[in-house]
Amino acid sequence: MNIKKKKEGSTLNIIISGRIDTVTAPEVDSFVNQNLDGVESLILDFKEVNYVSSAGLRVLLSLQKKMMVKGEMKLVNVNDAVNDVFEVTGFDEILTYEKG
Repeated sequence: MNIKKKKEGSTLNIIISGRIDTVTAPEVDSFVNQNLDGVESLILDFKEVNYVSSAGLRVLLSLQKKMMVKGEMKLVNVNDAVNDVFEVTGFDEILTYEKG
């Protein structure tokens, strides 16, 4: 897994590649949370994410709750495999995202 960030004003773009699973979810959580100061808009680019486990879903839910207070969170470039996980788990009703 690889994580990159790009901050412009109060918008933070996080580009993730690889799997978000039991091993990597804590790294995603830590990385994003360390960079949330002053952020009102969080954009997670999932173009290169090919798998999200329940641990990854927990991280997304936690980030969503934090960003609801601070502003907004959106996932972009979500592929069909990850979209299927969101639909099966009901996260398609919780998260704001765009398929890529």
